[in-house]
Amino acid sequence: MALMPKRVKHRKSQRGRIRGNATRGNTVAFGEFGLQTLQAGHISASTIEACRIAANQYIRGDGRLYIRIFPNKPVTARPLETRMGTGKGEPDHWVAVVKPGAILFEIAGANREAARDCFHRVAHKLPLKVRMIERRPGT
Repeated sequence: MALMPKRVKHRKSQRGRIRGNATRGNTVAFGEFGLQTLQAGHISASTIEACRIAANQYIRGDGRLYIRIFPNKPVTARPLETRMGTGKGEPDHWVAVVKPGAILFEIAGANREAARDCFHRVAHKLPLKVRMIERRPGT
């Protein structure tokens, strides 16, 4: 089941621009290894769910997966073959807005090779360039 907020203040939001680098959520906090994005973009709720399934199938209970992003921005869409006008479309799906440097997923309880292979499978499902990083000593 795809992630989405239980309730929102506004049903429709404007598109906006993604500027700058991530200043929060850019360090590995929960696990030993993290998947960090190198580009800005939107990641849909169904993509996050596909990544979660791929990672959980790979680690098979040997580790713990942490999802550090949440889709809280609605994206609207108009029905196909609709004439111009008649206002903005209805909410179609939800996306997570990520900036370069944001940590998307973390893995705890796995060795470096297993984490690398797991994140390699997850990276194929993402629309952005990503890299694997390790927790710094002392954090």
